[in-house]
Amino acid sequence: MHLGLASLLALASTLTFCTQAADVFSNSFLVRFRRDVDQLEARDVAERNGFVNMGPVLGSKKDYHFVNHAIPVARTKRSIPHMRKLKVDPLVHVAVQQAGFLRVKRGYKPLKVENLVKDILPHQDPSDPYFGFQWYLKNTGQNGGKAKLDLNVEAAWAQGVTGKNITTAIMDDGVDYMHPDLKYNYNAKASYDFSSNDPFPYPRFTDDWFNSHGTRCAGEVAAARDNGICGVGVAYDSKIAGIRMLDQPYMTDLIEANSMGHEPNLIDIYSASWGPTDDGKTVDGPRNATMRAIVRGVNEGRNGLGNIYVWASGDGGEDDDCNCDGYAASMWTISINSAINDGQNAHYDESCSSTLASTFSNGAKDPNTGVATTDLYGKCTTTHSGTSAAAPEAAGVFALALEANNNLTWRDIQHLTVLTSKRNSLFDAKGRFHWTMNGVGLEFNHLFGFGVLDAGAMVALSKQWKTVPPRFHCEAGSVNDLYEIPLDKALVLKIDTNACMNKNTEVRYLEHVQAVLTVNASRRGDLELFLTSPMGTRSMILSKRNNDDDTRDGFTKWPFMTTHTWGEYPQGIWTLEASFNSTSPQTGFIKEWSLMLHGTKKPPYTELPVSDPHSKLAIVKKAHEGRLNM
Repeated sequence: MHLGLASLLALASTLTFCTQAADVFSNSFLVRFRRDVDQLEARDVAERNGFVNMGPVLGSKKDYHFVNHAIPVARTKRSIPHMRKLKVDPLVHVAVQQAGFLRVKRGYKPLKVENLVKDILPHQDPSDPYFGFQWYLKNTGQNGGKAKLDLNVEAAWAQGVTGKNITTAIMDDGVDYMHPDLKYNYNAKASYDFSSNDPFPYPRFTDDWFNSHGTRCAGEVAAARDNGICGVGVAYDSKIAGIRMLDQPYMTDLIEANSMGHEPNLIDIYSASWGPTDDGKTVDGPRNATMRAIVRGVNEGRNGLGNIYVWASGDGGEDDDCNCDGYAASMWTISINSAINDGQNAHYDESCSSTLASTFSNGAKDPNTGVATTDLYGKCTTTHSGTSAAAPEAAGVFALALEANNNLTWRDIQHLTVLTSKRNSLFDAKGRFHWTMNGVGLEFNHLFGFGVLDAGAMVALSKQWKTVPPRFHCEAGSVNDLYEIPLDKALVLKIDTNACMNKNTEVRYLEHVQAVLTVNASRRGDLELFLTSPMGTRSMILSKRNNDDDTRDGFTKWPFMTTHTWGEYPQGIWTLEASFNSTSPQTGFIKEWSLMLHGTKKPPYTELPVSDPHSKLAIVKKAHEGRLNM
């Protein structure tokens, strides 16, 4: 049988480490009681110790969120007296002051009022005035784009699928839920403001409209159709929930966890267009409570089918690697990169082996031709961009798929993404990363994952989909000796695995693969890592990062993830290569390497009919059938 939630949480806590020390502390505390308590008891404990009870964490009866308003929102030292006061209370087992850390919105340029487009004449099909600017929905070659390079949403709409009864939560700086293009598709019951702790996630006013980010993302998903306002959402009959959680000086683990675990049976999809700083030197990811929230969401959310977490892969450009972002590189999230309207990658796109697919951000010839969507205070814009814009488009496509088949699990959505995404006209502008075929015939690219999402194809396949077999997690082997990385060549390490054969965690058909590494280097940014599967698929799991001059922290049990071996057979020799891409001599050591295989024992897709013999589904089914007949 597959692992239960407790085992998955243990796995998550084992694999999730951040290599940056926190130097800011908030006025929030995680308080764990010695026994189950109700809200009334928790409030009494908080009040007698000078705190305010903000409620349970992730529905727990033991873990609560306390705030002390006598402490500054951000300070450089822990408040020892306040922690002591809580710890001596007879009901309190543990009290932990929450560290503050930075999380940034992903957008490739500042958001400005003067970029608004005005007096646009109505267009046909749909009639919304900005639809003609929404080239990512229907690319006719406008603004120098490549005709038919789009999300193919009209093919989904033509099937009668528009996102009805599906809710996407926009985890961001708030949503202008009074916007006339959004208000009728706003799900107030599923919304909350975790920055201000109230049910009204309206954006805080700033002169530069900096807090328009969430409203722009919301319009991409669910802006109404044919109402004469702005454009139209990918899933224009779906609902959006606002989760305001980015607008405070520092993020905390409890704010993130509560946001990602909010109303998991009312919310289907969580869309995140933010993450650790995209500076090319940060290595960071979700803390313990946040990881618990995500794992619980995929296992228990949507009444057991699993919530879908969509993540923008990052805007750090070629100097960054999204495998150093523990949110985008998580196997429990779907990492989405972006392309521009002529098929090139955007200059701010990060690359990594964990990216599953791509959508669109901005135009090639005219940088002001971004994503047309809703803006603050009833306005519209055509300049939303970055992988910030890409993730909500993907969320909209997934909303269409869920309406087509509301029994899809979180893993079904990932399988559908792999099988229906298209290469189309996507290409690396600098020629670094080429389209490659993996061992079972699936085409992938290090920048774009398995290609651009195709809403029409995903909806069509969703309607006939059969849920994939149970998922297992195999600890496939490890190397625990100390190995020095040579100066002038790659260090090559191998693990020969039977993929837990004859055990209850056996994996025969791969989904995600993780190389969990502890490694240090005299300059971390010069380190490059490659993982090669037994079927010969070579994944770059870490690329050179020019800005990363870390000499101390390295990576500690960091799970480098690849999706490139999807559908392959894991038994055999896995090869890890570590080398320095540097003009000056560097030194480094691999201290530990563990191989984690995730996938199914039974072949997926066996019950699915094949209508197109040249489709990805047909190619993979044929490969799997050939293996079964061996």
